[in-house]
Amino acid sequence: MTSNDVLSMYENLAGLSGQMKVAAQAGDWNGFDKLNVQASVAAGAAIGGVPALEGAKRQRKIDLIKQLMANDRAIRDVTEPWMGQVERAMCAH
Repeated sequence: MTSNDVLSMYENLAGLSGQMKVAAQAGDWNGFDKLNVQASVAAGAAIGGVPALEGAKRQRKIDLIKQLMANDRAIRDVTEPWMGQVERAMCAH
């Protein structure tokens, strides 16, 4: 995997996570699930490891990871309250 491949992978994952955020906020769980599968496949490219990046490429990778983390937080803001409701409903029965 080249440094350009690494950045391309992170760009793709950031885009998919942004779409997942929108789907979660809209309550589109079928769309969310499809995007999640796509993201899992895309992330699989990193299983063997990725080369270290330097300079501007390293900074771009950091920025993309921050974007991924922000999208993850937004998704959790939607799903965590819902999961709490499911848990309370299961405990009530």
